[in-house]
Amino acid sequence: MEGEVAATTRREAETPETYIGLKTRAQRAKLNNGSGLASSQQQRSTEKKKKKKQSHKPTTVDNKYSQWKTLVPILYDTISNQSLVWPCLSCRWGPQFEQPSSKNQQRLYLTEQTDGSVPNTLVVANCEAVKKQLNGEACSPFVKKYKTIIHPGEVNRIRELPQNSKIVATHTTDSPDVLIWDTETQPDRHAVLGAPHSRPDLILTGHQDNAEFALAMFPTEPFVLSGGKDKSVVLWSIQDHITTAGTDSKSPGEVSNKTGGRSVGPRGVYHGHEDTVEDVAFCPSSAQEFCSVGDDSCLILWDARTGTGPAMKVEKAHDADLHCVDWNPHDNNLILTGSADNTVHLFDRRNLTSNGVGSPIYKFKGHEASVLSVQWSPDKSSVFGSSAEDGLLNIWDYDRVGKKSARATKSPAGLFFQHAGHRDNMVDFHWNVLEPWTIVSVSGNRESNGGGGTLQIWRMSDLIYRPEDEVLTELENFKSQVFSCSSKP
Repeated sequence: MEGEVAATTRREAETPETYIGLKTRAQRAKLNNGSGLASSQQQRSTEKKKKKKQSHKPTTVDNKYSQWKTLVPILYDTISNQSLVWPCLSCRWGPQFEQPSSKNQQRLYLTEQTDGSVPNTLVVANCEAVKKQLNGEACSPFVKKYKTIIHPGEVNRIRELPQNSKIVATHTTDSPDVLIWDTETQPDRHAVLGAPHSRPDLILTGHQDNAEFALAMFPTEPFVLSGGKDKSVVLWSIQDHITTAGTDSKSPGEVSNKTGGRSVGPRGVYHGHEDTVEDVAFCPSSAQEFCSVGDDSCLILWDARTGTGPAMKVEKAHDADLHCVDWNPHDNNLILTGSADNTVHLFDRRNLTSNGVGSPIYKFKGHEASVLSVQWSPDKSSVFGSSAEDGLLNIWDYDRVGKKSARATKSPAGLFFQHAGHRDNMVDFHWNVLEPWTIVSVSGNRESNGGGGTLQIWRMSDLIYRPEDEVLTELENFKSQVFSCSSKP
């Protein structure tokens, strides 16, 4: 069936090569011949994030993948591996739209970065995620394309509005604007060469140069935050506009731009970085407080109530460019940063001073290449994930630092799970707030592996993250039951 994607069970690490797009394997190979899709993705990543270098070798990634594959049956409660026609640079969970007794029906947002033979797209997919094991077997999520939005340019970043996750914001490669889409009212489009772009519901203006990656939405109110090559951080409110998104009526203050869309100006523009702003994050408790990181190696905290300059600036948060930042939704004092120096730093803003002095309370070292994304878990306040160009997604628990188990003496402090199912840059991942401990992750594949991209939806075995004494008790009971059954005639 067109648009469907095959999924693996817990006992399988790979699927037959069926794709979320419409191209056959032969067409895909023809497009990849000489096009260098994967290498072009890496080239774009290098151009956009200056001074980043691949510090891993493909053979190392393949070796880790081979080792990982043999352990899949015992590491995961569920895992789905799906091949994509095109590289995917961003993925996000969307709203739940149906909830039967055993399955969770949920939207999934993906991007398609094409070679120009067809338009770039924002894909809205349906994901049927199994909430529990049926008949003792773990079933995998099933993904099917639901809607295609033809995007004006490559989609580098997707962010959903938490209080209304059918509304998403996107960043593109060659534009200073943030585009707002109502994914339910947008028409489904057939992405063929020459097809006109879909019309965004809102266009947020305010940057003076291209804004490619830094993008965030506030958890409880419709505020949007962005950073760009103009070294600025820009804040918008779309409170007055989301109720009319997707209609032809205009709210006061909106103007039509040359593409026919409606434009909204910023609430504030904030200056303090000396190079490209690579990522931004809101303080979970206040839309007026936020932070940003950039290629100037700085972490800056802002307070819109006190002006447009930095409220606090850490001049050298890492030894290289900063690529990502996330603010702990459970503890407003904790901020994560990831960098081209291959590390993740944890900052406590109570330890920062007004003169910009501040050291991280811990440095997590477990990647062999640039860290591209960091995200706190919605399920436990001390847990977070980090993905990198080494193809790994590491899951950390800050509470385990200093409590290193004798059984894992070779592991970096705090690292308790490593997902090695991707064989190239782990460009993005997202925790699912509706399905505990469930993650969607995407990577771009090397040309030698067929180009395109890889989508995986997975949940580690609960024996890994549950309290150790609880797990040991359960395993001991299971052991007793096995021996009891085996001793019966």
